[in-house]
Amino acid sequence: MQFRDRQEAGRELAEQLRIRQDKGILAHPVVLALPRGGVAVAREIALVLEAPLDVLVVRKIGAPFHQEFGVGALAGDDPPLFDEATLDRLGLSEADLASVVERERKELRRREERYREGRPATELRGRTAVVVDDGVATGSTARAALRAVRNRNPERLVLAVPVCAPEAAEELRREVDEFVCLHEPRLFSSVGEWYEDFGQLTDADVLEALRGE
Repeated sequence: MQFRDRQEAGRELAEQLRIRQDKGILAHPVVLALPRGGVAVAREIALVLEAPLDVLVVRKIGAPFHQEFGVGALAGDDPPLFDEATLDRLGLSEADLASVVERERKELRRREERYREGRPATELRGRTAVVVDDGVATGSTARAALRAVRNRNPERLVLAVPVCAPEAAEELRREVDEFVCLHEPRLFSSVGEWYEDFGQLTDADVLEALRGE
């Protein structure tokens, strides 16, 4: 199974969520997208559910010697969420990553200000928060995002993704009230392999989606 692009994945995922909405188990939804890739998927969902679309900025915390190697993640004003097993394996402490966390916190806030353009974060009390990304590999950023959303006291928390590694899916199910995923391939190396077109999105793409353009 391979999606043509994020828009197609979003439409297929939206159909599954619409069925739930029709059954009354997705009341008063708010769609929260993890930028940048998740925004293209989430826009399709928000249109079908007729729900507001907002962003949920999450930043990966990379190892000092290799920034692309994630050892944790950061969302909102919450404390960083570290992968303790990975830290132990690499011989790192949370104190070793203080400067990385500070840098990523600044970038997180910059992106939130850029994407929201002065709008406050959407109120989640009494609503169903539907967190959306274009796929999940390790689950570290999704887990940080979900815990940040849970702290905002939604009535119900749903994670919706087109594709997810089975190991990550097992862990993430424990974080949410419902996990909606179209495909959990047994052999999984990266999210991009499940898309024909997995081009990099820009800030302009994110802003266009959020403005409804």
